[in-house]
Amino acid sequence: MINFKRANHIHICVPPQRLEEARLFYANVLGLQQIERPRFSSAGYWFGIGDMELHIGVEAALPYTSRHTAFEITDVVAARKHLENYGLKFLEEPDIAGRIRFSFIDPFGNRMELLQIID
Repeated sequence: MINFKRANHIHICVPPQRLEEARLFYANVLGLQQIERPRFSSAGYWFGIGDMELHIGVEAALPYTSRHTAFEITDVVAARKHLENYGLKFLEEPDIAGRIRFSFIDPFGNRMELLQIID
């Protein structure tokens, strides 16, 4: 069983040529506060939104979409072990300080991320 704590972030994608337009929209029109984003190989921005985050990225030519919802859980190792019994496709994620995480593709093609905040 997986012990969910809360939704952590939502990741949306925009065309690469409209990324700056998206940043301005979410900052200036919606009034979200831009927050620091770790350095990844892809472009994007992160915003605080209540007790969650909104991540904006560009859709690259990947085998699976980078659009996803991330759920914070209490034990990422146990959750992965549990899910490995169901034949799911797992995707490794770049390291982020203070987080242990992985993604998987559900049986319907949705990308889901599970993460654990560590001190």
